[in-house]
Amino acid sequence: MLEQPIALITGASRGIGEAIAVHLANHGYGVAVNYVHSREAAEEIVKQIRDSGGQAVAIGGDVGVTADRAAMMAQTMDSFGRIDLLVNNAGITSPGRKDLLEATEENWDLVLGTNLKGAFFLAQLAAREMISLIEAGSIERGTIVNVSSISAYAVSTNRVDYCIAKAGMQTMTWLLASRLAEEKIRVYEICPGVIASDMTAPVKEKYDRLIEEGLSPIKRWGQPEDVAKAVAAVASDAFAFSTGDRINIDGGFHIRRL
Repeated sequence: MLEQPIALITGASRGIGEAIAVHLANHGYGVAVNYVHSREAAEEIVKQIRDSGGQAVAIGGDVGVTADRAAMMAQTMDSFGRIDLLVNNAGITSPGRKDLLEATEENWDLVLGTNLKGAFFLAQLAAREMISLIEAGSIERGTIVNVSSISAYAVSTNRVDYCIAKAGMQTMTWLLASRLAEEKIRVYEICPGVIASDMTAPVKEKYDRLIEEGLSPIKRWGQPEDVAKAVAAVASDAFAFSTGDRINIDGGFHIRRL
C-alpha cells in the first residue's frame, strides 16, 4: 500500500476532471484517471503525471453502469491499495437540449443515470472502502467531492434532466455528509459556474456576451484549474470542521443582485 493519499476522479480524461487530476498529482496525490471513451487522452494525462514524478493509472468505466463502477473501485484498490478521495466529476449534458415539453424518458434515464444515480452509488462504494481502511488504521479519514453546477438552481428549460440531476446532487451531498461524518468521511459539493471546456464550447459566443453584460461580478470565464484548486482545498485539512457544504466556483453568479 502506498503511503501517499489516493484519489479516484471520474470523467478525468478532459476538461475539469483533467485539471483536478493534474492538480492533485502536483499536490502529492496518486490519482486514478477515469475515462469512458478516450483511453488515449487518459493515458496521456497519466504519462504527464508520471513524467513529473507522480503516481497515476488510467481506469476505464462508465459511472452510469453498475458493473463498471465496481470495476473502477476494484482497479483503484488493486493499483494503490487505498482510496482517500473520490471526486464525482463525470457528467453529461442533456442530449439535444430539448425543450421540457419535448423531453424524453430515454434522455432522462441517461442523464440522471450518469450525473446522479451513478455518482451516488460510486460514492457508496468509495465510502465502504474508506470505512474499512479507516477501521484498519490504513488511512486517517476520507473525503468525497461531488462536482455539481449552477444549473442546480439556475434553470434552463431546454436541459430539464441535467438541472434536476444537479439539484439532486445537493441533497445527495447532505445525506452522505450526515451519515458519514461519524465514519470520519467529509463530503462536499463543488458548484462551478461558466467554465471554459468542451462542454461549453458550443455556446461560447452566448456566454462571452453574458459575461460582458455582467452575468457574474467577476467578469471572466472560469477555468478548470479554478475548480481543481477548490477540490484540493476541501480535501485538505483547511475545512476540518465542515461537511456538507456547497462551494461556489462561479465568479459570484450565485449572488442575487438588483
